[in-house]
Parts: sequence; C-alpha cells; structure tokens
Amino acid sequence: MVHVLSSRTLLRPTDPERSRTFYGQALGLAVHREFGTGPERGTVYFLGGGFLELSGRGDTPPSGDLRLWLQVADVAAAHDELRARGVPILRPPVQEPWGLIEMWIADPDGLHIGVIEVPADHPLRSRP
Repeated sequence: MVHVLSSRTLLRPTDPERSRTFYGQALGLAVHREFGTGPERGTVYFLGGGFLELSGRGDTPPSGDLRLWLQVADVAAAHDELRARGVPILRPPVQEPWGLIEMWIADPDGLHIGVIEVPADHPLRSRP
C-alpha cells in the first residue's frame, strides 16, 4: 500500500494572474507557498486538509468533468461573502436529497466549485 503523506490538486489556468486573483482575493484562500517568478510562477493555497496549486499555463480550460469540493462551516455566510466579493454564483445554497447543503460557483476558467456545508445531523458527522 502507498503511504500518502500529503496531497494537492494542480491546476494549469489559462490566465494564471486572473486565477491567482480569484483564488487569493475573491475566495480568500491563504497562500501556503510560492515558487518561481513572473506571471506563470507557482502559488500553493491552503485548502482545508489539502492544497491547491496554480502553476504554469494551460492551453485549454479544465475538463467539465473536474470539480473542486470545498467544505465550509456555514454555506449561507459563504454565499453572502462571495456574492459581496463579486464571485458569480452558479447556484445558491440548496439542501440536497442526500442532506448536504451545496452552493456552486466557478473559477475564471469555468471550473465548477462546490461549496458544501455538512449539517450537524448529517451521517458524515457521526462515528459508528
């Protein structure tokens, strides 16, 4: 078995500066580290228990099959904060049939990002 010590998601945005502005300012993610120089330098953001790295430049936006899932404590507060920062909301918070409260936004390349609240009574919060 592979012993995983850490993980991160790597994105190759079509416009790195625009994506850095989105993730760093609009979403307010904290920077873990930066490397390299110039507009295509790498930036690694804290993403809860993982990391999100923007590095290099992609020729095309990511596949529509790729999604990011960000769990927050209060999705209604996140909705208000992101809307105030001008982040386009694809779908406001809705409690899904499976119990999670989900809101959907998109990054500048169209990558769909689920902003998710796990309610206190949801099975994900219980331990057998």
